[in-house]
Amino acid sequence: MPSENATFNSAVAKNLVHRPRRLRRTATLRRMLQENVLTVDDLIYPMFIMEGEGQKVEITSMPGCYRYTLDLLLSEIAEVYRLGISAIALFPVIPENLKDDTASESFNPDGLVQRTVKAIKQMLPEILVITDVALDPFTSHGHDGIVDENGVILNDPTVEVLVKMAVSQAQAGVDVVAPSDMMDGRVGAIRHKLDELGFTDVRILAYSAKYASAYYGPFRDALDSAPKFGDKKTYQMDPANAKEAIKEIALDIAEGADIVMVKPALAYLDIICQVKAYANLPVAAYNVSGEYAMIKAAAQNGWIDEKKVILETLLSMKRAGADLILTYFAKEVALMLVK
Repeated sequence: MPSENATFNSAVAKNLVHRPRRLRRTATLRRMLQENVLTVDDLIYPMFIMEGEGQKVEITSMPGCYRYTLDLLLSEIAEVYRLGISAIALFPVIPENLKDDTASESFNPDGLVQRTVKAIKQMLPEILVITDVALDPFTSHGHDGIVDENGVILNDPTVEVLVKMAVSQAQAGVDVVAPSDMMDGRVGAIRHKLDELGFTDVRILAYSAKYASAYYGPFRDALDSAPKFGDKKTYQMDPANAKEAIKEIALDIAEGADIVMVKPALAYLDIICQVKAYANLPVAAYNVSGEYAMIKAAAQNGWIDEKKVILETLLSMKRAGADLILTYFAKEVALMLVK
């Protein structure tokens, strides 16, 4: 005699109308019904440029990522473009002797970033070049703004320098400027000046919801740009806040941003989702250095399947609503997807 429990379970099974597992039964069905698909067109590759020649220096806290001199950077860009990566984001390593309190090197027409943009566009006009608009790589104190005698980051004087920086990058031929500083009003000021000077086709990718995150450590190692005093909490967002992200997004849209960004990505998937629901613009997410380093460290210790975790991590950002993902995994993922 079947037990009472078995009889009950059998009766329930006979009355099951909806069996979601039916649609998971074969690989073909799973592939056909997949709601989100990660492709190489979703990816933007952040790359580090330094002065010199013939040098490629690995970043200790970011295994597999390098600082390149311009000659070797051009070779690497040609390779990643061949793999299908059609957009890169440049971040400069500035020598200490060129840093000062006012970030004057940031808008030097013959500066590292400006020369790099010109060389890339001459070699490969088709690739989309994005440049960072922030002062921290160029300041002696490591902050994203002009600092007064009391250590206060000054908003409006900083915006004036950011505008000069964006204009110099536009003059060099950049496709997209990306203000990452989180100063108030900088998107509107940059858009106004670019339009006034005839650079109406230069796009603005705004770091709109950039949090004061502990995940940025390896990036600051890469650029040697950690703040020499204090922190960045007076201008970057509090990780506890979500509504504030929508406020920042709304302001940047009103000021003329073409794309808005959430940074970091992995610990802020809820923010990406909310921004995607609110914004009528493309949404980018930055898979930052700390997120990258954690996966690399776990993989090196044999604790995870690196390839599967990379793809799942990036797919989670796409699922949350990201149209574009800045990721140091871009080249690795491109190699995975072409196989």
